[in-house]
Amino acid sequence: MSKPPMAAQMDGQFLSPYPPEGPDVSRRKSDNIRIVTPETVRPEHVPDNELLEKLHTYDNFYQTTKSLLILFQIMGVMPIERLRGKTIFRWFSANTCWAYFVYTVETIFVSIVFKERLVLILKPGKRFDEYIYGVIFLSILIPHFLLPLGAWRNGQEVARFKNMWTKFQLKYFKMTGTVIKFHRLTLTTYSLCVLSWLVGILIMLAQYYLQPDMLLWHTFGYYHILAMLNCLCTLWYINCTAKGRVAGWIAEKLQEALQTKGSAKKLADYRELWVDLSHMMQQLGTAYSGMYALYCLLVLLTTIVATYGCLTEILDHGLSFKEAGLFLIAFYCVTLLCIICNEAHAASRKMGPEFRERLLNVNLSAVDQRTVEEVHMFLTAIDKNPPIMNLNGYANINRKLISSTATSAATYLVMLMQFRLSLMRNAAVAARKTAGQNSTMHG
Repeated sequence: MSKPPMAAQMDGQFLSPYPPEGPDVSRRKSDNIRIVTPETVRPEHVPDNELLEKLHTYDNFYQTTKSLLILFQIMGVMPIERLRGKTIFRWFSANTCWAYFVYTVETIFVSIVFKERLVLILKPGKRFDEYIYGVIFLSILIPHFLLPLGAWRNGQEVARFKNMWTKFQLKYFKMTGTVIKFHRLTLTTYSLCVLSWLVGILIMLAQYYLQPDMLLWHTFGYYHILAMLNCLCTLWYINCTAKGRVAGWIAEKLQEALQTKGSAKKLADYRELWVDLSHMMQQLGTAYSGMYALYCLLVLLTTIVATYGCLTEILDHGLSFKEAGLFLIAFYCVTLLCIICNEAHAASRKMGPEFRERLLNVNLSAVDQRTVEEVHMFLTAIDKNPPIMNLNGYANINRKLISSTATSAATYLVMLMQFRLSLMRNAAVAARKTAGQNSTMHG
């Protein structure tokens, strides 16, 4: 008997050694237990539930993001859990109880830091600019207090999004005979998890050395918050990258199908996969709408205040370490926003314009009528299900958000500068009146 061919590897995917109609499931002679692997399973002969359960260990997207999921569980950010190949969220479980405990302990400490920072701001005799500077470090603490409302409230939607990925990979395998593999993305996720904490710690230690009123013990109230913001950026990056890769693979298979006769059935399958992937993009924004909406508002506020602080301090006192700290915060916030918007733009472009271009370039005169109809239906599906990252109706995440944020920041900076000039003018007028009254009394 000839041995089965070895599994081939192509463009980030492992190809089954057999076609989708391929061979039977292998058996272990000793105990007659069926061993299901991506290379030996015959998808059309196995019920969906059984196949899904046995292939859950080959859910490569879960394996890719597992380190981030565990980190979120440890931090108490999103206490979802994985059971028998399915992601669930429960308000009362071991993970959620741990999240409640971690959040309670952190809230006590963050509240103390918040109070200390507020007392520093409200000290009498401070200039208007110093009040504005203090708002930066208070605003960074706010996401912690809104975590239950922004993250836990959408726990069911997050679990639904994770399960959509699992079911999509199953459908992709059944329709193409190919198992999705994200090469090097797992290592990227591990690295970004570590980097998220390192960046958060380094930024706050820099503020301790650069800001005269930042105490060392205050910085411990910020580490987990900045790490959470960085991990959310990592989550967005990994999801957008994975969707972009899958869209590219579907596009390549679509191109191959169009070069063969009788490709209408394949086009229908790829159209269904495309629609599912588009719905997953929309579900990503819905599941994390609270956290990313807060994320965008925090970035806008912090960028405006930090930029204002840099400008006023440079105008009044020239360059100093304090301005360097404020500039670091502004640069950090803008970088996070640019990463999120650019990744969303890249994923949407690969799924929308690039797919449409491939379909519009099809020579319809060289294919049969059913294939022509499928091409038109595919184009209609793209128009009816635009691959847009939308935060549950709050905002679309794309490069336009960068330009609109920059416009808003510039507008508010002008308003703050005008208000500052008004205060300076009023102070000068009051000083002249006081000087005139003193000279009159002495005269």
